[in-house]
Amino acid sequence: MGMLVFFIGLLLVFFIIGVPVSISIGLTCMAVLWAENDLFSIPLTLFPLKMMHGINNFPILAIPFFILAANVMNKGSVTTRIFNFANALVGHLRGGLGHVNVLASMIFAGMSGTAVADAAGLGALEIKAMRDQGYSMSYSIGITGASSVIGPIIPPSVAMVIYGWLGDVSVGALFVGGLIPGILLGGSLMIMTWILSFRIPMPIQPRPPLKEVIRLSGQAVLSLLTPVIIVGGIWTGIFTPTEAGVVASTYAIILVLLIYRDITWKGLLEVFNNTVEFTAIVLFIISIAVLYGWLLVRLQIPLTLSELVVQVSTNTTVLLIIITFFFLIVGCFMSVIESVLIFTPVMVPMIKLIGIDPLFFGVLMVISLSVGVITPPFGNVLYVLVGITNQPFESVVKSILPFLIPIVLLILFLVVFPDIVTYLPRLIL
Repeated sequence: MGMLVFFIGLLLVFFIIGVPVSISIGLTCMAVLWAENDLFSIPLTLFPLKMMHGINNFPILAIPFFILAANVMNKGSVTTRIFNFANALVGHLRGGLGHVNVLASMIFAGMSGTAVADAAGLGALEIKAMRDQGYSMSYSIGITGASSVIGPIIPPSVAMVIYGWLGDVSVGALFVGGLIPGILLGGSLMIMTWILSFRIPMPIQPRPPLKEVIRLSGQAVLSLLTPVIIVGGIWTGIFTPTEAGVVASTYAIILVLLIYRDITWKGLLEVFNNTVEFTAIVLFIISIAVLYGWLLVRLQIPLTLSELVVQVSTNTTVLLIIITFFFLIVGCFMSVIESVLIFTPVMVPMIKLIGIDPLFFGVLMVISLSVGVITPPFGNVLYVLVGITNQPFESVVKSILPFLIPIVLLILFLVVFPDIVTYLPRLIL
């Protein structure tokens, strides 16, 4: 018990004082080994070997390729085509561009895999369109931030790739498991938009003629094929989730470079540079997190934690609610990827011991942590929206807070009905 408190407490202290995540994890590992008198009894060469072994893994290859696909599509005109297509479909409904905002995010989530990519790519376009049509700044910011949470849930998802690798859970099953929750989240945000449309002004566009819908659909059809290719390829077994990342990034490059021709070779080189920089950061954190996970198992911390949790309650629903709110709090201070890296080695052995399906838990964990991208103080999407709108940070937070209600209610709904997550994977995989 004392080592558990020391292990987690020291890590939190490093986070609070602003030490970078990777350095915090490494220093915590060294301190715990020193406290256990193991630091000098273990060959120093073991540490770099553990770190290299962590990233020398086939599933991890999916991460840079999905990041590359999202960056390429954000650089080109894919986001504009998706927005125009969504506008043609639902822009005439009550709630207007609020529905368009959510639907566009759901489509783009099937290509990007991260909330920040959604907010950065579609966010500026959506907010400008809403402001031009007379929507309030507060509502425009709120729905844009809330809809970005769908990004890591609907496949592909970088966070699910990491969870699946660390937790020894099928990434393909996790991807399919995220489909229904992602659609339900989009639906819940649309319902809230419809309710709010009776209280705040939301201009409704005239229904576009069928000819215009067909024209915009034709412009977006190749972009819309991206999620179909990814999910369909995994579903039919044509390629693995890792290979799906290669297919998605290759398809995105062909689309924007050769077909749409809205990106130059120079622009593509910039995208590659940005992808390499971000991937290097993620892989370094992963390599340190492997060392962290090895040490957790060595000290039997998951077993100790599971014993403590069972003492609180033996009802799995109660335990899941407690764990979910823990993740909601953690998400306020850490990114989704960092949180998954740190808590998967702790939580997965524990939930297996108390009889919770690791597939369901992975989807629940990613959704719960993803809420953190729109909550203070460190929500990444909040800062993206501040940059897009030039609004004060406090105003952005205030605009998003009401939209946490349907998101949290959906998470609790999944806790009570876990079959919503596991039904599709068991049916088709």
